[in-house]
Amino acid sequence: MPNRRHLLLSTLSLPALSYAQVIDLSDAINKAGRQRMLSQRMAKAWFALLLQVDSSQAKLVMDRSMALFEKQLAELKAYSSTADLRLTYQQLEAAWSEFKVVLVGQAPSRDNAAKLLELDGTVLRLANQGTGQFEALSTRPAGRLVNMAGRQRMLSQRMAKFYLASVTPVAIDASRAELAKARTEFLAAMNTLKAAPEATVRIKEEIALAEMQWVFFDISLQKLGTTAATSLKAHSDVFVASENVLSSMDRVTAMYAAMQS
Repeated sequence: MPNRRHLLLSTLSLPALSYAQVIDLSDAINKAGRQRMLSQRMAKAWFALLLQVDSSQAKLVMDRSMALFEKQLAELKAYSSTADLRLTYQQLEAAWSEFKVVLVGQAPSRDNAAKLLELDGTVLRLANQGTGQFEALSTRPAGRLVNMAGRQRMLSQRMAKFYLASVTPVAIDASRAELAKARTEFLAAMNTLKAAPEATVRIKEEIALAEMQWVFFDISLQKLGTTAATSLKAHSDVFVASENVLSSMDRVTAMYAAMQS
């Protein structure tokens, strides 16, 4: 079994600024969906920095995620072909400006944690709205699966974010409830993706790898509320495992987006 911390190093290259401009609707759905994930990944990194969990990696995740979010935002704005899409991305740009101030305007602190959760929720809502609008324009059967697989990336980060928020602690009951909801959604969608007629052998292999990473992630998440969850190692396990699930689900999403029919 590969060392999970070695796997983390590969996931850190995920948001490198090497993606091309939006090439078609499937690519737009993929990138719009990735914006959802990045909103939660940046919030996760913020809480990790607050708790001093894997601080150097968390800072790298934050910096690269912010850069990729801004790059993709410009691409998606330019690709928006309807008035509704243009409005969504104007609103997302404004929400992003507010979110960014809390992310990097000052060092993470418990005083700003509730505001952080509020703003990342707004960015997530608008990014999800844009993803749905792009999907509605697609006539390809795989469009729905690109959206669904892409949403799994977001859910992996959302679960880790709410875990770290809960142990901060910020809005403990609400954070735990949202984590449980995201977990239920993740498991249901994984079953749908596995059973999809469009799933190729290669896609199913990558989903199987994601499920292996999920086992580690879920074990770590299930410690929440126990004494085992109070250590920095427990927090680090959640951070690392969420990165590994993200990496696999990003590859699955890309494979669905690359389908030609």
